[in-house]
Amino acid sequence: MSRAKLRGLLACALMALATTSAWTKESPAYVVIKPVANLYRGPREDADVVSQALLGARLLELERSGAWVRIKGEDDYPGWIQISSLRALETGEHYPASLEPGKALEVDSLSANIYVEPDVTKHAPVMTAPFGARLERVDGRKDTERWLEIRLPDHRIAWIQRGDARTDLKPLGIEASLELAKRFLGVTYTWGGSSSFGFDCSGFTQTIMRRRGVIMPRDANIQAAWSGLVPVADRTRLQPGDLLFFGKDSASITHTGIYLGKGAFIHDTTKDHPRTQISDLSDPYWSKLLVAMRRLK
Repeated sequence: MSRAKLRGLLACALMALATTSAWTKESPAYVVIKPVANLYRGPREDADVVSQALLGARLLELERSGAWVRIKGEDDYPGWIQISSLRALETGEHYPASLEPGKALEVDSLSANIYVEPDVTKHAPVMTAPFGARLERVDGRKDTERWLEIRLPDHRIAWIQRGDARTDLKPLGIEASLELAKRFLGVTYTWGGSSSFGFDCSGFTQTIMRRRGVIMPRDANIQAAWSGLVPVADRTRLQPGDLLFFGKDSASITHTGIYLGKGAFIHDTTKDHPRTQISDLSDPYWSKLLVAMRRLK
């Protein structure tokens, strides 16, 4: 077995471990029932949005305050979320029930309409799910060449088109992950955004790394200091897939992107046009702000 294949299998196992067994040791836990739910700095809607949780994500309760609950997700990042965006999981319950082949799927389009029956004309979509939302398949007996039957986190049975989903949840390699990153070109910048409906810089990087089988921290400064990455000595040693970190100095990192090669990098930024875009390290604006370079171990 090749080293790359072995690493892919190990990453699959680690992802499953991070999203299943860890939750059996603590309670209470919830699953997100809305397409995208904001996480706030405090238990009120006028607080800063610090991140987002996607449909189907499992969250662990840290504390409660009225109609709000402070949670953390698989990246251990805390935030306050409205309880109305969640369903409480029973003890020992998981959603999806399993990440084994055939038991779950992941939205692979930038957005995917979900329907109450396998027809796009009879009813409006039940909801529009973002890229990366993990959903539970039923038993497959009613699946068709075009449609997959799913069970939503709120227990409703619904349908998604095969072209909007991937059922093979194996991690991507570096080249495939960079091609994936380019699919998000033009997606608007949204502070605290962690979904294909709108990213911030670290939310975008975290999403791409997740498809490589890596659960990394949420914020750019924490990502740069994360033990799962190793420093790259200088720009001449950069390789495609490396992470770039920007700020006034290494102690004040405020932005991140992914190196594509030949001086180019992809990131979600507010500079010039607020969106996911490709920039060049030869641009003096970015060159003077580059303070750290990292590579996945």
